[in-house]
Amino acid sequence: MGLNSNRVENFSDAEAPPLPTSVMQMPPLEVHRVCPPPPRTTSQKLRHRLSEIFFPDDPLHKFKDQSWFRKLILGLQFFFPIFDWAPNYTFQLFKSDVVSGVTIASLAIPQGISYARLANLPPIIGLYSSFVPPLIYSVLGSSRHLAVGPVSIASLVMGTMISEVVPYSDEPTLYLKLAFTATFFAGVFQASLGFLRLGFVIDFLSKATLVGFMAGAAVIVSLQQLKGLLGIVHFTTKMQLVPVLSSAFHHIDEWSWQTIVMGVAFLALLLITRQISMRRPKLFWLSAAAPLASVILSTILVVCFKSKLHGIKTIGKLPKGLNPPSSNMLYFNGPHLALAIKTGIITGILSLTEGIAVGRTFASLKNYQVDGNKEMMAIGLMNMAGSCSSCYVTTGSFSRSAVNYNAGAQTVVSNIVMAAAVLVTLLFLMPLFYYTPNLILAAIIITAVVGLIDYQAAYKLWKVDKLDFLACLCSFFGVLFISVPLGLAIAVGVSVFKILLHVTRPNTVVLGNIPRTQIYQNLNQYREAVRVPSFLIMAVEAPIYFANSTYLQERIVRWIREEEEWLAANDRSNLKCVILDMTAVTAIDTSGIDTISELRKMLEKRSLKFVLVNPVGSVMEKLQESKILESFGFDGLYVSVGEAVTDISSAWKAQP
Repeated sequence: MGLNSNRVENFSDAEAPPLPTSVMQMPPLEVHRVCPPPPRTTSQKLRHRLSEIFFPDDPLHKFKDQSWFRKLILGLQFFFPIFDWAPNYTFQLFKSDVVSGVTIASLAIPQGISYARLANLPPIIGLYSSFVPPLIYSVLGSSRHLAVGPVSIASLVMGTMISEVVPYSDEPTLYLKLAFTATFFAGVFQASLGFLRLGFVIDFLSKATLVGFMAGAAVIVSLQQLKGLLGIVHFTTKMQLVPVLSSAFHHIDEWSWQTIVMGVAFLALLLITRQISMRRPKLFWLSAAAPLASVILSTILVVCFKSKLHGIKTIGKLPKGLNPPSSNMLYFNGPHLALAIKTGIITGILSLTEGIAVGRTFASLKNYQVDGNKEMMAIGLMNMAGSCSSCYVTTGSFSRSAVNYNAGAQTVVSNIVMAAAVLVTLLFLMPLFYYTPNLILAAIIITAVVGLIDYQAAYKLWKVDKLDFLACLCSFFGVLFISVPLGLAIAVGVSVFKILLHVTRPNTVVLGNIPRTQIYQNLNQYREAVRVPSFLIMAVEAPIYFANSTYLQERIVRWIREEEEWLAANDRSNLKCVILDMTAVTAIDTSGIDTISELRKMLEKRSLKFVLVNPVGSVMEKLQESKILESFGFDGLYVSVGEAVTDISSAWKAQP
């Protein structure tokens, strides 16, 4: 098919001008020389490139022209943000932080117990993980509103991956060792990413991938809670849709109507309070207080009617006291070390993605910056310390952080207040959880993960980018029908495939002139743009690498063939010049240079002039060093398409 046949109306056969009117009426343009960048040594180029890759934010700019003492203070503030805000901390700020800290503690305590069960860990581990990590983060973290603790997705993934190899019911001690070791490796991985400034690694988890993954995980997690809501004793440990539903219906004889009635009632209460808080943000405290209120109320009901509610299973005895040390339980030798490392890396990536995203979200609302690399180090060191104090993977939770923000938190002191509330619970209140029913934990988990199903985001993906929507679906169905880790791997694979597709099949467009201007834009995008007779003007909108050089050569040749066919079919003047606009070509390698050279030679044999327009600094530098520009000559390289068209047209007119 010919190129842009919808432009035929711009010129009739009888009146086809040699140039568009806008170009003819323009005064003669001064032709500017394309300048190469200033010469630099190899070490200077390498230093600049590494700086752009690893230090795009120039983190050391504050240290310039400072005294040694001032540099020491700035260094402490850089690595320990507490030294930055603590000197200016006031009692007024403290009052706000106390209110928000107590508020999020009322949510963190029941969630901590529930998420530990989700990870197939003893409930007390969830409370331990809500005590030490927030204290570490309050010293190292840079987000004022991030509320730290266990989260559903990391809990689910850890519980799934370890349980597939070492079920907790069979080897509880080994399971705990692997959980703590996985947490340690998650922390090492996270801190390493931050220290080496490799945060772009987590960008492979695209928004589309996470939308599908979290929705699928939310469905599986919710269905797994049927065990608690229905009172089933023998329930599958698998995390796929079919086995979970099959297990629920194959054990109908174990269903407890008392558990179902109470569970559904509390689930409805939690969901209603959540909806009220979403619709009326000023009533945020309803959804924040509802989980703890439900725990207290359900416990009172079981205690008061335990003779009649004998079918309801309870948490049982939880040990009192502070976190016991667990450094001696880290598992660095043995056949399951690879499992611990793999689990740690995957949960580390997921928790890091959630924590940084949440921190940046609330930072943008209050107009302050969160340093992603410092956050990675803070979360990583927090998990490394947690692994030595009986904690499992923790990060910033969106639900708790939202409550923290709405409650008026001003600094990370709210995390310290929350940790203090958890400390009081660990020391004095543990016996009160003895009669807490398991069903309330299941209801709390379902309420928390329901918010992970983002229908609007999925619909937006469908409307905006079908390939992103495909990645979302692959992630969603992969989690539902295969497994959580493999579903995530499939989604990441689709995202990487999308990147490769964009790299290997870059966009190329044909440009036309917008009348009465020297502007050249995509003919398909701008309907007023018109062809320039005898010229084919193309633009490549991507770097030219070995991965796409062959494709680009074939695509450019096809553009030329289709243009010639269109000109012949519409009785237009012959094609004389091909212009390649390289403004959007941000980089080029030797394969790309060879492609440019081969195109020039091929077009020269066909008596077609080949012109390059506006190669950017690094591209111009490589073209110059390769000596390819010598073959183009002075009239083969221009700063703009307008200058190229005007100058070449003038040269043609000057010819006898």
